[in-house]
Amino acid sequence: MALKILMAVTGLLLVGFLYAHMIGNLKIFFGAETFDHYAHWLRTIGTPLLPQDWYLWIQRSVLTFAVVAHIVAATILARRARKARPVRYVHRPKVQGSYAARTMRWGGVIILLFVIYHILDLTTGTLNPNGKPGEAYANVAADFAPDRWYVTLFYTLSIVAVGFHLRHGLFSAVRTLGQRTARGERIARGAALLLSVVLVVGYLSVPFAVLTGLVD
Repeated sequence: MALKILMAVTGLLLVGFLYAHMIGNLKIFFGAETFDHYAHWLRTIGTPLLPQDWYLWIQRSVLTFAVVAHIVAATILARRARKARPVRYVHRPKVQGSYAARTMRWGGVIILLFVIYHILDLTTGTLNPNGKPGEAYANVAADFAPDRWYVTLFYTLSIVAVGFHLRHGLFSAVRTLGQRTARGERIARGAALLLSVVLVVGYLSVPFAVLTGLVD
């Protein structure tokens, strides 16, 4: 039970970050000056109490811990579930479950690979065709340019995987944290679906805005 609670708590922490990050991303629609100012502001949070960039490093440390704890807990629970199953080759009726529930594992792998790529692309600038510090707007515009359609495709597939993962994960987290009523389950399912759709649309609006010329 402790591992399930750990998964739920770390998952909710990561969801909170995803939403905050999405809201920040949407500032790109207000123009280069606003978006670049926002990117610079992130580096100054906590100053002068904290030196510049310290908040970002604290945030990165907390998120890294949450991701690692989430993955470790998921791996241990998956191994326990596999060991608890009857003989693999004995025919058993299929357990009913959503598409998201059946694909949580490979979805998690896709998300992890995407996070690594995203850091190398828009955080360190290593894989970004512009990759200049302080030019957040230009970096995003260069990243999702029409001739780099394969990047937009990978980004889209990854964000959709996040949506499926989030839909099932949010519902599971609420159940783990004590929700058991039928009415609460209906509300939890509906809320998880709505939050997942909003997140996917919010994130995908940026690359498709660049792809269609709305952001250049």
